[in-house]
Amino acid sequence: MINKEEFTSLYRKYIDGHITPEEYRLLEEYQDGMELAEFDSNDIPIDKVALRNRIWQRLNNSRQQQKVRWIGNAYRVSAAACFLLVISLLWWRTQHNEIPAAKHLVAQVKHPAIKPGGNKAYLTMANGTIIQLTGAKNGELATQAGFRISKAKNGLITYQQLADNGNAQNITNAYNTITTPRGGQYQIILSDGTQVWLNSASSLRYPVSFTGNTRQVELTGEAYFEVAKNAHMPFHVQAGAATVQVLGTHFNINSYPDNAEVVTTLLEGSVRMQKGTATSMLIPGQQGITANNQNNIQVQKADITEVMGWKNGYFVFHDENITNIMKQVSRWYDIDVEYDGDVKDREFGGTVSRYKDVTELLNNMELTQAIHYKIIGRRVIIMR
Repeated sequence: MINKEEFTSLYRKYIDGHITPEEYRLLEEYQDGMELAEFDSNDIPIDKVALRNRIWQRLNNSRQQQKVRWIGNAYRVSAAACFLLVISLLWWRTQHNEIPAAKHLVAQVKHPAIKPGGNKAYLTMANGTIIQLTGAKNGELATQAGFRISKAKNGLITYQQLADNGNAQNITNAYNTITTPRGGQYQIILSDGTQVWLNSASSLRYPVSFTGNTRQVELTGEAYFEVAKNAHMPFHVQAGAATVQVLGTHFNINSYPDNAEVVTTLLEGSVRMQKGTATSMLIPGQQGITANNQNNIQVQKADITEVMGWKNGYFVFHDENITNIMKQVSRWYDIDVEYDGDVKDREFGGTVSRYKDVTELLNNMELTQAIHYKIIGRRVIIMR
């Protein structure tokens, strides 16, 4: 078995993400056989298993700091520091015969599991038929206005034109809507080849086939677009009272009804954002922001990592207000959020996977000591 010094060295590699498979095996063996000799006392009863598990849980929490570092106002807390603090405190109390009863060391609040969202959506056809995409088998779902609508693996809907595309009038009038619930996301490839990723609690209304001089779709919620190039048919996205016009480009639009503004962020190409009589051109790396009750458009540098976090499978926050954070959390985990006390001015920053239990995110915020929380059913209460 490795000694304490070797363990400390391997632990640091583990946190930094530079550990080899062989070194990780040694670290796991140390955890499995950890005797915690430095905490022993012949005169004091200690639940070694419980204590060992508690410290190892601290290690696992610390590893998340590769990707997670939460900052709450002036508090900056490192999980590695928490681990060392626990070790030091236990050693001091051992030397002074002040180790509390084991039941106090391992007392933890049990929360019901609240799992993350996934590929969930439903498709509303032009004739009113609703297809639940979540449970539908892969393959052809329907034929409509000369197109085959199919479901592929990993939550993807595609439109493929048939040899006989049917009556042009039917094509023009056929509009479908794809909708994601809270706790859902989905991807669709439109008939022109444009790819759209829908975030949770969002919907996209679009024609089965694009005809005429423009390609027009309507968005509620949030979506990322990779628009197929067509110089003769600009692509328009209507998001609330704002319109985004492009020829072929990559951009994200956030237009949730419970937000005070519509935000368009450009990653590639160029777009023109319009609201009333105001018009602004965006270049890559910029975002246009328009308040719901105003016609002007504010252009600023975008935090691309934060904007695109949801599509890449992460929550990314940089000094973000907790109410805005919990809006995103509530949509993705399909939970309700309440606030108890003066906590709405708290700000946090960090990155955490969207595919962890919700407590992963909440625990990291709680480490800052800026907030605490409790879970009742599917309700999360944030408190001081």
